[in-house]
Amino acid sequence: MSEERALRRAEALLGHLEVRRRLAGSVWVVEVAGATYVVKADPGAADEATGLEALGAVGGAPPVPAVVAVEDGLLVEGWIEPGPRTAAAEEGLGRGLATLHGSPWPTFGGGSSWIGRCRVDPGRHADAVAFYGNRLLALAERCGLLGAVSPVVAQLGELLPPAPPALVHGDLWWGNVCFASDGRAWLVDPSAHGGHAEEDLAMLALFGPVPARLLAAYDEVRPLTPGWEERVPLWQLLPLLVHTVLFGGGYREQVLAIARRYG
Repeated sequence: MSEERALRRAEALLGHLEVRRRLAGSVWVVEVAGATYVVKADPGAADEATGLEALGAVGGAPPVPAVVAVEDGLLVEGWIEPGPRTAAAEEGLGRGLATLHGSPWPTFGGGSSWIGRCRVDPGRHADAVAFYGNRLLALAERCGLLGAVSPVVAQLGELLPPAPPALVHGDLWWGNVCFASDGRAWLVDPSAHGGHAEEDLAMLALFGPVPARLLAAYDEVRPLTPGWEERVPLWQLLPLLVHTVLFGGGYREQVLAIARRYG
């Protein structure tokens, strides 16, 4: 969708756009009658809105922006005023994620059809092995890595710790954590679904370190399962496959390294 068309549609929903600036890619910050909003043109807009509403309904979970309006391929949400990254915000994020992961979900899967700009199967599965196995194999096939990933999938029954499905953010890298002026860490751009809690924590560690204070705060609310640290690369296989599908490059080598470790 072109910038002109996206902003024209946003203006029809909100009223006259007084200020416009690009935040990133097809995301703009706009002001209407003194209020600030984020306008996002994305094929997964409806799924993202559903995910934000699901995360926002969990009391004690990290806050998320309000969904103001959603149409096919267009999302308008509330603006989060940036603030400093503090120790208190990191600890609050840890406690909030633990609370979020304590929120049950009826099945594994059953959420967003998108991780960023990568389409994924939102099918529901009764157990984690079926859900993650299906998703890993489908992504691996799309980037020519089925032979490397299949041996890992064959061992998921022994590798994955037992746990009931929980609501997870599903695309939790540091770029989707906003430290705000209210002193809290907010979550944006979810690919919400029923998953295993360790999925979110491992993704958070993929593009930057996870502070010890965050993990300690998480562990106080929802104790981490023994051996979780050894499983971090296993959970990172999924987002790395997504990045291989979208971008290729060095992500492919990272997938192969993890596959050799577990395969």
